[in-house]
Amino acid sequence: MTPADAAAAPDLIFRDPRSRRRQEDQRFLRGEGRYLEDLPAPDALQAVFVRSPHAHAVLGAIDAAEARALPGVVAVITGADLLTAGLRPLPCAMSAEVVNGLVAPPRHALAVDRVRHVGEPVALVLADTLSAARDAAELVAIDYEMLASVTDNAAALLPGAPELYPEIPGNCAFHFRRGEPEKVAAAFATAAHQVSLTLVNNRVTAAPLENRGVLARHDTATGRLHLVVSGQDVHGLRRDLAHCLSLPPERIQVTCPDVGGGFGMKNVLHPEYVALLWAARQLGRPLRWLAQRMEDFSTAAHGRDNVSTARLALDAEGKFLALEVEIIGGLGAYVSALGPGAHTTAPMAAMGGVYAIPAVAMSSRGALTNTTPVDAYRGAGKPEANYIIERLIDVAALQLGLDRAELRARNFIARFPHVSALGIPMDTARFHDNLATALKAADHAGFPARQAASAAKGRLRGLGLACFLETSRGAPTEEGAIRILPEGKIGLLTGTQSNGQGLATSFAQIAASRLGLPEDCFTLMQADSDLLPRGGGHGGARSLPLAGTALVLALDVFLGKARALAATLLQADPAALTFAEARFTSPDGAAVELRRIIEHGGAAALDSDAHNPNDQIVFPNGCHLAEAEVDPETGEVFLQSYLAVDDYGTMVNPLLTAGQVQGGLAQGIGQALLEAIRYDAESGQLLSASLNDYCLPRAADLPWLEVLFNEHPTARNPLGAKGAGQAGCIGAPQTVVGAVADALGLAHLDMPLTPERVWRACQGRLT
Repeated sequence: MTPADAAAAPDLIFRDPRSRRRQEDQRFLRGEGRYLEDLPAPDALQAVFVRSPHAHAVLGAIDAAEARALPGVVAVITGADLLTAGLRPLPCAMSAEVVNGLVAPPRHALAVDRVRHVGEPVALVLADTLSAARDAAELVAIDYEMLASVTDNAAALLPGAPELYPEIPGNCAFHFRRGEPEKVAAAFATAAHQVSLTLVNNRVTAAPLENRGVLARHDTATGRLHLVVSGQDVHGLRRDLAHCLSLPPERIQVTCPDVGGGFGMKNVLHPEYVALLWAARQLGRPLRWLAQRMEDFSTAAHGRDNVSTARLALDAEGKFLALEVEIIGGLGAYVSALGPGAHTTAPMAAMGGVYAIPAVAMSSRGALTNTTPVDAYRGAGKPEANYIIERLIDVAALQLGLDRAELRARNFIARFPHVSALGIPMDTARFHDNLATALKAADHAGFPARQAASAAKGRLRGLGLACFLETSRGAPTEEGAIRILPEGKIGLLTGTQSNGQGLATSFAQIAASRLGLPEDCFTLMQADSDLLPRGGGHGGARSLPLAGTALVLALDVFLGKARALAATLLQADPAALTFAEARFTSPDGAAVELRRIIEHGGAAALDSDAHNPNDQIVFPNGCHLAEAEVDPETGEVFLQSYLAVDDYGTMVNPLLTAGQVQGGLAQGIGQALLEAIRYDAESGQLLSASLNDYCLPRAADLPWLEVLFNEHPTARNPLGAKGAGQAGCIGAPQTVVGAVADALGLAHLDMPLTPERVWRACQGRLT
């Protein structure tokens, strides 16, 4: 897209022939969605977890006699029961080879010996009714011996801090290093300019519309276990459950109904799932558990949570020479499945962003604290890395008296292929085009006039400008399959899963374009570990680049089989047939429709499977501009405009892409302005345990989120796609913080930019 096209871009998205409204929306709008709570299970026992009220304590005697005697109560299960049964601790997907020196202490499904955060599950109560289970949970008497706790990451690493594990002195679970410190030190020694910042990336919670939930079943006839879960990665959950229960994976089936949001938090195994599936096998009864909102705030994996000290070296002309970053990453009380990656390998891949920086050194320490464990949350590590470099650039521009856009343009990566200083190979991008289009579309030249108009109203107006680089892949490799269904439809299968992205629509578009059949011929089959042998789930913006490619490969296999059948029907050489408009044609003009071939061959001849071995990263990227007004008397921030100019490669459906980006922007803006998980420093109690205390963005907090596209395809997959699911969350925080800091005339202000924090900054006494 050129700058001249920018003004017409919103209409172009709707008029683009590739844009389709999500076919699945009609079902949801009619109230026909089927979420976990909608699934019938009349004979299911109801589950309630007894949770620790303390941040850190030795676990003493558990007296459940009175609870077990209550009418309707079937069982009360403790950590000792699971330990006696031989259940293994929850696994961590990261390894010591990936994160050097990683120590992952045991995390049991129910606490054993000690509790380490408020809300940790200690006992499981199962009863015929939910009210009976709740009443019984109140009667479980537990002895606790209180211990000192620590909730601050930096404080946890200091000498003398309360230690969570004897085997991990100093609470440091890993020390991860990448880059060339000597080269970086040499660059700083000769640099004409240096800037440094300490940046807080605030802890947040995913807060999906639908809380976590489980329906656990045991088939006594087959011996198989079935976990129905509000989740995002059925194969990953099956693998980890099999580990905990010491069962072959094929003995477990994991499925998901419709899922009301996940954002990474539902990708991973939580302790409750293990306890419930084991209990279902022991009792021979289905079990249902639906988390309450406060349970999810206190026990579902949190996101972000790190403090970074960063330095940028520049020469006399403003060219970047070196970047040095030291991270203290919060892990919470346990090392969750993907938690270390958010502070190590994930930010490493995006460190330095879209800029050519010759020397980079990164160091990261993982801090264990008496808080809820941290795991994947939309972008997981990439937002933090981009936030670091973009805030440093704004501060450098202010100190050097340079224009922020010009300083960025001087340092963009301009030659491809490019290998970053940390060894990440990038194939292609057009960063200068993104910037030029964004400045034009946002009427950058007219900002002084808008700033003056705000001043006339007694408000301060600031402009935020930032770029981002996503490193999209998630779990490497993926499976795809085509299934001929009895009702005549064609099933599309991959190991990913739709949680609102519109995959039923976009995958049907891919298949229709390849086969020439109408889009309504196809149906998405997903979220069942029995359908495919493997799958990488949803996460890492991988659905189109990896799963879409797997689907294309499966379609190729399908067409190969169909070609052979067509050759038999036409009595022709398969290689001589041409395929177009859903029919095969022989050199003599005879043709056979694909529909007839399907009817003739059926599932036995045409069902097709494919494996996509591709593990390459692709690089969505963009440039964002925002304008914010600040009321200096109240500290309120009013976001006046937000523009994103993004490159997601070749898009299948621009309308769906824009929706994903806008959702991500809302989450990133929420982190920048409103959201923060907070703990009491002395007691370790969670202070933001409900929506009364944790502020999510509402429609009134957001301007129109304008999204423009600069399509520049990658050659790393046949679709040319780069992935879009996380990008908005990656680009928004630094853009919004930059706008507010500009309005206040400050170098930096830590997130979240609450009215109190901004008001204190306005008064010149921010603490």
